[in-house]
Amino acid sequence: MLTLTDIEYLFAKNGDEQYSGEPVTQLEHALQTAYFAERDGADDELITAALLHDLGHLLHDLGETPSLSGVDDVHQYRSLPFLRGLFSDEVLNAIKFHVDAKRYLCAVQPEYHLRLSEDSKRSLVLQGGLFAEAAAAEFIRQRGAERAVRLRLWDDAAKDAHLETPSLGHFMQSASRCALKAQT
Repeated sequence: MLTLTDIEYLFAKNGDEQYSGEPVTQLEHALQTAYFAERDGADDELITAALLHDLGHLLHDLGETPSLSGVDDVHQYRSLPFLRGLFSDEVLNAIKFHVDAKRYLCAVQPEYHLRLSEDSKRSLVLQGGLFAEAAAAEFIRQRGAERAVRLRLWDDAAKDAHLETPSLGHFMQSASRCALKAQT
């Protein structure tokens, strides 16, 4: 299991890597996603999930843009064993479901797909493509799916090379507040 200090270390060590085909780094993307969550009044659990939703990329290096090589890095699952015990299911489910939230949004909002970046469209294919109607309905009924959809929308917006955000330390305060107290 990771600690809050370990998470800060991962961002310090690998956060300056380019975020898969986008004009921001891994850290900038995480901070922007958390910033949008905070700006929109999300609770500490959802702000923390927004900050950590792509932590799996920092734990498992498959190169700068794995989707260009036809690889789905399943990053939404990679961090879960390391975060379990540190955070509640409210945080973990939003992280786990943020990729399926993209599949869901593409199924229920056709215009959503048009707004995706090229890398996000490429990875969508590798992640199973858009949900069929029944799968979309089943997805959204799961505990945490609606929160993951909110996270997904912030995730999509968090690719602005010029956006100023609060620091990692600022968002780690949210993580600290929602961390399971016996494990911090």
